[in-house]
Amino acid sequence: MKRFTTLLLVLGLLVTASTAAANQPTAEMIADGWVSIFDGRTLEGWRSNEPTVGWKVENGTIVGFGGRNHLYYMGERLKNFELKLDIKINNDGNSGVYVKSQWQEGGWPTTGFEIQVNSTHRDPQKTGGLYNIVKILDAPHGDDEWFNMHIICRGREIEVRINDKRLYVYVCQTQDGTPQPEPITTRNKRISQSGYIALQQHHDGSIVEFRNIFVKKLPD
Repeated sequence: MKRFTTLLLVLGLLVTASTAAANQPTAEMIADGWVSIFDGRTLEGWRSNEPTVGWKVENGTIVGFGGRNHLYYMGERLKNFELKLDIKINNDGNSGVYVKSQWQEGGWPTTGFEIQVNSTHRDPQKTGGLYNIVKILDAPHGDDEWFNMHIICRGREIEVRINDKRLYVYVCQTQDGTPQPEPITTRNKRISQSGYIALQQHHDGSIVEFRNIFVKKLPD
């Protein structure tokens, strides 16, 4: 029995080490300036904006469940940066990744930009779209399928790639009012601001998972 218990302990340690390692950048990424903002085991550095329980760490992933909730990474406010993360969403699930958002106690974030995560939810705006600004109507992935999202915020631009395929480069309204094709809104006029990264849990029944969350700061 003692030998069996020791074996289980060793296996548990190996699984823990494996899930943590899976969320760390490679040596090549580190050399290029990438850092991990999720350790694979805890929500250290992250903060939920709703009092209800809606986030947990399971098998090396951040899992969103239950009602509306937003999980902010509070480690640093970012302005020019790249963000890479792996995401999986269930059937009829809805989620999003926010950039340049300000901390907000409760409710839907009213600042920053949401990059949509949605493959089959009734909302016609699908994964990769810049919500209510650049609309993607066909999801580039299926339900319960891991995909990679790569967001680049540089100056007045937001570039979004899914599975290494560039979907678009959005160029924001300038501060001096130079017109752009997109409608001017409170959100897209604030592209030059620094802010937080946040993950969205949209509604009860939606289950979204995030892992391998890496950030690379770019020069201002």
